[in-house]
Amino acid sequence: MKGIILAGGTGSRLHPMTYAVSKQLLPVYDKPMIYYPLTTLMFADIREILIISTPNDLPSFRRLLGDGKQWGLTLHYAEQPKPDGLAQAYVIGADFVRGEPSALVLGDNIFFGRELPALLAAASARPSGATVFGYRVRNPEQYGVVEFDDQGKVLSIEEKPRAPRSQWALTGLYFFDRHATAIASSVKPSGRNEYEITDVIRTYAERNELRVELLGRGFAWLDTGTSDSLLEAAEFVRALERRQALRIACPEEVAFEMGFIDKTQLERLGRAMPNSEYGKYLLGLASEH
Repeated sequence: MKGIILAGGTGSRLHPMTYAVSKQLLPVYDKPMIYYPLTTLMFADIREILIISTPNDLPSFRRLLGDGKQWGLTLHYAEQPKPDGLAQAYVIGADFVRGEPSALVLGDNIFFGRELPALLAAASARPSGATVFGYRVRNPEQYGVVEFDDQGKVLSIEEKPRAPRSQWALTGLYFFDRHATAIASSVKPSGRNEYEITDVIRTYAERNELRVELLGRGFAWLDTGTSDSLLEAAEFVRALERRQALRIACPEEVAFEMGFIDKTQLERLGRAMPNSEYGKYLLGLASEH
């Protein structure tokens, strides 16, 4: 399975912070924002990933992430000249996906939960159809909203509706089978003049090939698109890490746990950051094993 991280856009809701740097490169407490969606894909056992961003920001992502080999990954990069909607990721990434199953995650979304890796593994293992994740919110009009009946059958999917039919928002994480590229290429611009990912999802629903996993109690989904939500995400991560002495969304640790790298490689990554608490944490992990 291939993975795509959509990390483009102008970050206009975070201006002036994002005039000179991509939103997805801003820190969320102790690590760059993009580490969070990256490790989400890694937990799904996805090792070949495409990073899509603006022509101006791609060099910075390359400096930060490199080719991914340090984490046992293979990273590719592609330009999104202007943000024309989430479904555009499958037009830009068509040659990368090449008709294979794939997962798309938004670069500003943070997921957390003890059972999350199991849900991701199950979604990745499904041979056909699409899997999306719903999260109950108090302001659904700001998101894509999914409505379903008592049996879990999807009744409607709407993008930022004025009168939401449910409080379940679609999160920025999507698993698709090999048909996603073809479906996305047929999507027409919406009233917002964007290629909506909800139109791709709706096609799967009409084919009765859509599965909606609800992230209830015990899960956290954080969207870091505003100054307040960015601060709230940092506070959330800080509280958990300080309380448990564990790190969230640490690519080195996830790569080690998933078997992408070994203890020697983990130690090498820790020694490369000897003066930071982050590097000391990696060395501590290696010594424990």
